Amino acid sequence: MAVITASMVGELRAKTDAPMMECKKALTEAEGDMERAEELLRVKLGSKAGKASSRVTAEGVVTAAMSGGAGALVEVNCETDFVTKNDSFLAFAKACAELIAKSNPADVAALSALPHTQDGFGPTLEDVRKGLIGKIGENMSIRRFKRYGGSGKLASYLHGTRIGVMVEFEGDEVAAKDVAMHVAAMKPVSLAASDVPAALIEKERSIAAQKAAEDAEKAKAEGKTPQSAEIVARRVDGSVQKYLKEVSLLSQTFVKNDKQTVEQMLKAANTKIAGFTLYVVGEGIEKKVDDFAAEVAAQVAAAKGA
Repeated sequence: MAVITASMVGELRAKTDAPMMECKKALTEAEGDMERAEELLRVKLGSKAGKASSRVTAEGVVTAAMSGGAGALVEVNCETDFVTKNDSFLAFAKACAELIAKSNPADVAALSALPHTQDGFGPTLEDVRKGLIGKIGENMSIRRFKRYGGSGKLASYLHGTRIGVMVEFEGDEVAAKDVAMHVAAMKPVSLAASDVPAALIEKERSIAAQKAAEDAEKAKAEGKTPQSAEIVARRVDGSVQKYLKEVSLLSQTFVKNDKQTVEQMLKAANTKIAGFTLYVVGEGIEKKVDDFAAEVAAQVAAAKGA
């Protein structure tokens, strides 16, 4: 049986906002598998257990740049929040965005090889990065970027330094800027329901099916007649459709007017969104959480065996 540590329970709670005991039960049932434990909580507690899943653990900044009709959004990571306020680190992140917009590198490796000097370091961006690591005393990396350089117009929105959005559009600039702010707030995963990744849809279908099965077991235990297979299937499909509306930009309720969807707002403004990119610092990265008590116990055990 997997050992469930306090740090594991704390990490799951930070991701889900679920009660501590529920987190411990889920981890125990999942034998320490964090992703499975989160899924079990979703089945038991519904959407409440997923509301904090977008919380981030890694540090860094997201920044944007525009140049000659092209635009770039980039995430640059570091180890601590303290460094995200360092002027040299911020200047490096800004330079990354500007170089991406101007030079259209194929990937991070190509970007790193571009000419750049800063703080006495160079002649490439990679040389600057290595130099700043030595100067600041903390590792840093260029995690990801997205460049737009098509025929469409661009609008960007930065919420502080941790959330960044870039939108490619045709039509009204104010409406596009509003959409960028909406994306930062509501964090859709796709433009339309048809664009939602199949893996995410199947995960939601699985959670809905597990929830239905759990409800059927409860009904049996209470002496009630469980819902028919047909009703359960409709219920699962309904849950999936609800999820698609919640995560698709055009189907979401517009944050500035809860009487219309984003699609309706754009139609009224005679504006079309071709695509968008949303970066949240550290999203999808799990920071190592040291179990101090376990580390001390291991050291004591090692000392006794020596």
